[in-house]
Amino acid sequence: MQTQNRILDDLARMASGAVGALGGVKGEVEALFRQQFERLFRDMDIVARDEFDAVREMAATARAEQESLSAKLDALLSGSGGGVVSGGGKKATPRRTAAARLRRAARKKRAK
Repeated sequence: MQTQNRILDDLARMASGAVGALGGVKGEVEALFRQQFERLFRDMDIVARDEFDAVREMAATARAEQESLSAKLDALLSGSGGGVVSGGGKKATPRRTAAARLRRAARKKRAK
């Protein structure tokens, strides 16, 4: 009987050593997977959650400001008849008036 107990004791020691070794291997495998995933995410240029939230908040603020400015512009345009009015009662776009200013400035320089 003692012989069997010694064999069982040896088997128990061997099994517990194997379990300990497997626990170490498990930790190493987890660390390797973690490193690979971190490298993969870093290479994909995925943003952090706090950076995403900050940019989303900035976009929401910009959108609200744009809507506010759009409403002000609509109010100004509806109050003045819908456009910039030049001398002849015709509607002139801001681009045309800027071009006209440049032409006048060029004529004045040539006249001097």
